[in-house]
Amino acid sequence: MKKRILFISMNSIHAQRWIENVDNAHQELFWWDITSSGKMNLNENSTQITDWRKRKIKYIIGEYFLRKKIPWLYNSIEHFLQVTIAEQLENLIQELKPDVIHSFEMQSCSYPILAVLNKHNNIPWIYSCWGNDLFYFKNFKSHKPKIKQVLQRVNFLQTDCNRDIEIAKELGFQGTSLEVIPGGGGFNLDNIQSIKLPINQRKIILVKGYEHKFGRAINVLKALSELKEITSNYEVVVFACHPIVLEFIKDNSLPFTVLSKEVLSHQEVLELMGKTLIYIGNSTSDGMPNTLLEAVIMGAFPIQSNPGGATQEVIGAGNGLLIENPESVLEIKTLILKALSGEINFDKAFIFNNELAKIKLDYNLNRTKINKIYTDL
Repeated sequence: MKKRILFISMNSIHAQRWIENVDNAHQELFWWDITSSGKMNLNENSTQITDWRKRKIKYIIGEYFLRKKIPWLYNSIEHFLQVTIAEQLENLIQELKPDVIHSFEMQSCSYPILAVLNKHNNIPWIYSCWGNDLFYFKNFKSHKPKIKQVLQRVNFLQTDCNRDIEIAKELGFQGTSLEVIPGGGGFNLDNIQSIKLPINQRKIILVKGYEHKFGRAINVLKALSELKEITSNYEVVVFACHPIVLEFIKDNSLPFTVLSKEVLSHQEVLELMGKTLIYIGNSTSDGMPNTLLEAVIMGAFPIQSNPGGATQEVIGAGNGLLIENPESVLEIKTLILKALSGEINFDKAFIFNNELAKIKLDYNLNRTKINKIYTDL
C-alpha cells in the first residue's frame, strides 16, 4: 500500500524541485498550497490542493487594515470571515488520512499548522528548515517561543546545513535529525556540462543584486567601483537586481551590466554561471545559499558571505573565499583583489568544485537520500 505524504509549503521552486524528487511509484503525493497563491509546475502524479481559501461572508471594509496592523485581533475573528488554515488542514487530515506531513519553511508554513498537529500527534511531522528560519528569527522575542513550540512537536528535521541542526538542538529539538541535503535536492550534473565554458574563456564577474533586510549587494558594488583599473578587463554583471541596486548603479555611473529581478529563469542563471569566472554573493543572514551551489556546479569561483558559519561547510579548501563581515566594503575589496591578483588557482578550484558537486550536489545521489527519508519512516 502506498504511503500518503502531505507536503505543505508556499509556491516555491525549491519545494517543487524537492517534491519532484519523491518516487510516486511507492508514495501518494499531495501538495497543499498553504498561502493559496496558485499551482506549481508539478508533474501530474502529484495532487495539488490550491485555491482553498473560501469566503464565509462577503468582504468587510477594514479587514486588510486589521490583518496588517492588528493581526492578533484579525486572527481572533478570521474563522467568521473565511476558511482558516487550521480548518483546511483539519479537513485535509480527515479526507486524505496522511501517513506523514512534511512542511517547508517555519514562519508561514509551520507556525500556522502547529495547533492542529498537536491534536494529531500520531502523525509524523517532517520540517524542512529554510535559510533564515532559525538563524535569524531565533533572535526575536516574538518568534523564539513559537520556534521552540514547533520544534518540540516536529519529529524529523531536514536542513541544508549542519549549522541549523545545532541551532535547532539549542532551541530544544529532540527529534531525529535527517541527513543534510541541499534545498531542492540537487542538480542534474549531466545536463549542464555543455553550458560550462573553460576557465580561460570566462570574463564575467557576477554579483547577486539583492539589497534588502539581508542582502548587501551595494557593499559589493562599492568594492568593485574602487577596483576599476583591475576589473576593466572583465564584464561586471549584476543580476536579480532590487530597485535600490539599479538606482545605486545609475547614480554612480557604474559601467556594469544589470539584469532586473524578473529577467532570468533558473536555466538562464545556470547558463550565466557557466560563463562566469567569479561569483559574489553577500548577505547578513542565510542558510546554504542556493545561488552559491549553482556557482559551484557551474565552475564559477565563489566569494560568499558566511553567516553563522553555514557557507564554510562548502567553501574553505581553496575552492572559494568567505566574506566574514558582509558590512565591510574593505574586506570584500581585499577578497576580490586576492582572487584577481594571481594568488588563486582558478583551474584547481574548478576541479575541486566539480568533485564536490559529484559527492554532495548530484540530483540522482540526493534523490536516493530523499526517498530514503520516506521509506524509512
